[in-house]
Amino acid sequence: MPVSIVIPCFRSRATLPDLVTRLVRVMPTCTDEYEIWLVVDDGEAVTWQVAAGLADEHRSVRSIRLSRNYGQHNALIAGLRAARHDVVVTMDDDLQHPPEQVPVLLQALTDEVDLVYGVGAREEHGVLRSLASRTVKAAMARMLGVRHARQLSAFRAFRAHLIAGFAQIAGPHTSVDVALSWGTTHVVAVTVPMNQRTTGRSGYTLRTLIRYTANLLLGYSTLPLRLVTWIGLAVGTVGLALFARLAYLYFTGSTTVAGFTTIASAIAIFAAAQLIALGVLGEYVGRIHTAGMGRPSYLVRDTAGDDTAPVIGVPEQSTERLPAGAAR
Repeated sequence: MPVSIVIPCFRSRATLPDLVTRLVRVMPTCTDEYEIWLVVDDGEAVTWQVAAGLADEHRSVRSIRLSRNYGQHNALIAGLRAARHDVVVTMDDDLQHPPEQVPVLLQALTDEVDLVYGVGAREEHGVLRSLASRTVKAAMARMLGVRHARQLSAFRAFRAHLIAGFAQIAGPHTSVDVALSWGTTHVVAVTVPMNQRTTGRSGYTLRTLIRYTANLLLGYSTLPLRLVTWIGLAVGTVGLALFARLAYLYFTGSTTVAGFTTIASAIAIFAAAQLIALGVLGEYVGRIHTAGMGRPSYLVRDTAGDDTAPVIGVPEQSTERLPAGAAR
C-alpha cells in the first residue's frame, strides 16, 4: 500500500529534522513505497532552508514552499494535490502526532474504510483551547451535517480517490475535513497517544478558532441565511402582536395614542433585524465576489526533492547503488 505523507509546516525548523528522521525509520515497517511532502507555509526563509535540506538529504522527502502564509488547510490542499500514492496521511509538524503511530492509522484503513482519524486519548491542549476545539466540532456536526465531526483530527489517513473532491475548491476559505465528508461516510477513529508541544506555540488560538468556525458556517452552510429568515419571521410576529395589542387598547378606550417607547422599541427591533440580514447577506456576497476574482487557495514559490522516481520503503542506509553485476 503506497503512502504519501503530507505535512504543513509553519515555523517548525526545530522539529522537522526529528520528525522526518522518525518517519524515515518507521515507514519501511508498514509500506513498500512512500513519500513525504513538506509544505512550508510560513513565508519565512528559515523553515524552507531546513525543509529543502531534508529533501536533499532524504530521497523520500519532497518540499514545497508557498509564496506566503495561506493557512493550514490551504497548505494541506497544496500537498494533497501533489501526492501520488494510493493512501494519504496528514499530520502536524510539531511532533504532537507521533510518527510511530502512522502504522496504527494504516492498519485501521481496511477495505470497508475510506478515512481514519487518530484521536488523542487525552486532550493535548489547555482547557480553553480544548473547549474551543470541541465547540468547533459540535458546530460542524450540527450545522454542517458532518456526522463524524466529533472525531476530527489533523492526524488522518484516507484513500487518495477522496482528493478528487477538492478539485473545485478555490479561494482562501477551505476546510479539508468538510471536503472529505462530501466524499465518504466510511469513517472510523482510533485512539492514539498524543504528545505535548515542546517548542513554539500553536497557531490556533481562541480567536482563530472562532474565525475558523465563522468561515465554516458562512463558507459551507446556508444555515445563517435560514436563521435570518427565522429571525425576520419572529420579529414580524412580535410586531403583529404589538399592533394587535395597541389596536385593542385603542378600540376599548384604554388609550388613544400609542406611546413613544413602544414605537421606538418596534423601530429598534426592525432595524436590528434588517442590519443582521444585511450583514449575513453581505458575507455571502463578499465570498461570491472573492471567488469570482479568482483569488487562489495558494501559490507555490519553490520546490525541492526528486519528484520523478517512487520511493521504495526500505531503510535508507541500505539503498546505496551497486555496480552492475555486483552482489552484497
